[in-house]
Amino acid sequence: MKCLSGPVRRRCALIAGAAAAAVSILFAALLMILFHRLSSDRVHYMVDRAADTLALRVERGQVRNPIDCCSINQLQVVGPTGQVEAASRQLQGEPALSRLVPLLSNESTATEVVCGQVIPGPRPCSHVVGHQVYRDEQRWYVFAAAPAIPFYVHPSLVATFIAGVLCISGAVAYSARRIVGASLAPVGIIRSSLDEINATNLSRRVPVPAPHDEIHDVAESINYTLGRLENAIEQQRRFASDASHDLRNPITAMRAEVEDAMLDPDQPAVSVLGDTLLTHLDRMHGICADLLIIARLETEVPGQRDRVDLGDLVAAEHARRHSGKQVNIDTEPGVIVASDRLLLARLVGNLLDNAERHAETTITITIHRTLDVSPERPHGSAVLEVLDDGAGIPPDKREMVFQRFVRLDESRQRDPAGTGLGLAISRQIAEAGGGTLTIDDSPRGARFVLRLPAVPP
Repeated sequence: MKCLSGPVRRRCALIAGAAAAAVSILFAALLMILFHRLSSDRVHYMVDRAADTLALRVERGQVRNPIDCCSINQLQVVGPTGQVEAASRQLQGEPALSRLVPLLSNESTATEVVCGQVIPGPRPCSHVVGHQVYRDEQRWYVFAAAPAIPFYVHPSLVATFIAGVLCISGAVAYSARRIVGASLAPVGIIRSSLDEINATNLSRRVPVPAPHDEIHDVAESINYTLGRLENAIEQQRRFASDASHDLRNPITAMRAEVEDAMLDPDQPAVSVLGDTLLTHLDRMHGICADLLIIARLETEVPGQRDRVDLGDLVAAEHARRHSGKQVNIDTEPGVIVASDRLLLARLVGNLLDNAERHAETTITITIHRTLDVSPERPHGSAVLEVLDDGAGIPPDKREMVFQRFVRLDESRQRDPAGTGLGLAISRQIAEAGGGTLTIDDSPRGARFVLRLPAVPP
């Protein structure tokens, strides 16, 4: 968990903190622009009001030097000759602000921000308002100034904004780290559980978090995968045990025959012993061949898909057999499936072998097509039924016969050399082709029903 979620928490915290810092800086800049605009408007209002008051006094001849009025301490009155007639105490001895006179040539009022210490003060720029006044039919000029407001308004405001950005970014980063850590906590528990499962056994499952979120779905998928893995390993273990048991029987019989021949010179000739050994070898060869087919099917690698006429395939399989049983075939023409032809032939051959082994006199084969349309079977189903008139299979043992190496007593009596894998292979072939193989009820004997997705003729 420390190796995985730690960096994730840090990355999320850094990203969240950086995003919060960017948004906070943008918001702070907007606030500073707003404060600067409001402060500048207030300064302009105060300076303009002071200039109006001073202009009114000039018109009335009520101005004295030094000027002592208004709330602005940077005032100046310039006479018609360009000389300073009166000024506030701060501008005593300063030259006339004649550079603003051209602005007043066409307008009675002018406003400008003057920089470069033209007006003495604590700031390099000043907000200046000038008025043109007529007295005794001559032009007089009145100027009022105040220090211009810088963009940052005040250092304390900048410090406040910086502190706010840092606090907000830190709080967001910390909250993101805590939230991501809490969200990833179930991942650490799941990983620890998986480590314990790997070290012990697959029967355990990882805990599923209560909130129905993505981690909840991942935990359920892991448990499903563990279940399938446990079933696969158990099936492999059972299969290996059954295979070793069935292979041990012919090997033991062969060893016994050879030992008897070696101990007793009066035993049958080598040819007789060879026939006996060949019988057991044939059974071992059959078991190995069936195991190879099962291994191929369990790889879940789809084989070649051919268009197979089910009726023609059954007829071909029946034609190469020579049994003493009567076989009745009822085939609907045009029943086509898409399947691996060799595997499907093996399935049909297994069903016919089983029917010939258990039938008393007659085997009935029916092939038809049903219209049970579904998303998996858009063209319906191709159905193959193989019915024998033998003793049948009890309902409680119908699923058992599809298990590997399972053979009922009657089957062992009728065919001692059987492997017990034919029906298991047949069901796997059917399921690999998207179909089913079941045993349905019948008045007499066993009725095997194969259903495969049909394709258009």
